[in-house]
Amino acid sequence: MRKKIQQILKPLLKVSFVLSLMLALALGNADGALAARSGGRIGGGSFRMPSSRTYTPRTYAPRGGGGYYPGGGFGFPFLLPLWGFGGGFGGLFGILIFFAIANFLVQTFRRVSSGEGEEIAYNSNPGVSVTRLQVGLLAQARGLQTELNQIAEKADTNTPEGRAEILQETSLALLRHPEYWVYVGGGSQQVKLNAAESQFNRLSLAERSKFSEETLSNVNNQLKSVLTKELPGEVDNPTRLISEGPGEYLIITLLAATLGKFELPQINSAEELSQALRQIGSLPGEKLLALEVLWTPQAEGDTLTSDDLFAEYPDLKLV
Repeated sequence: MRKKIQQILKPLLKVSFVLSLMLALALGNADGALAARSGGRIGGGSFRMPSSRTYTPRTYAPRGGGGYYPGGGFGFPFLLPLWGFGGGFGGLFGILIFFAIANFLVQTFRRVSSGEGEEIAYNSNPGVSVTRLQVGLLAQARGLQTELNQIAEKADTNTPEGRAEILQETSLALLRHPEYWVYVGGGSQQVKLNAAESQFNRLSLAERSKFSEETLSNVNNQLKSVLTKELPGEVDNPTRLISEGPGEYLIITLLAATLGKFELPQINSAEELSQALRQIGSLPGEKLLALEVLWTPQAEGDTLTSDDLFAEYPDLKLV
């Protein structure tokens, strides 16, 4: 009798095991599909030195005359012939030489003070600030996604002026929607130019790895879009496009590498976040070495749940 029971139960146990395995695989795939997140990216820039020349005072020579330094006054090309004169003219030429040397020193000091001597800094591996500012918004800010899509489609990411405009437009888009601000995070790090690119790329890769796919990108004027592709886990429900749950969010990240020292203030309130956005949005193009704007979700119908947010962005704090 026991033997017959074992013979009956054995196949049932095998079937049960197979069914359990299939169910586990199905649930695993479902979890992966539900965790799928689309992402957008706008970026460009270069960490190469603008010039390899060392700073030397520049001279300009008019036609048919001796050389002189810009800004007025006598220069050394004018002085050199004077050393051959002597006699009764020594006193007069001595005074001229004195004023010429004084003028040269003053003009050199002015050029260095006004920034014309910045090439010296380039050759001495200047300091670079790598800044990350991250804002978490309620998913009701779907209009902001549309604005970012439009910025990506028309942006010029190959020029300093274009990158500064991207940063300004993105900051303005965020400043126009303070009612959706929920979370914030980020900060600035000071590094040398030869280490800035690796630090910038490390932060960029960390953010991009949170996307299942970059569904829209414009990097170095290479526009790529896969918006027509169906995302894994996308639900065929027309109401999904216009209704967002209370626990769904949008994350926007600004990454900027700038010459010189740039430091974000401490952000513990909406007012301080507003100040930080105005500060980073006003960075001039000539100081902006590289820029990336990343956001998720990007595709319509895709969502970022509170569980996803806490798992992938644990350093964000309420604002």
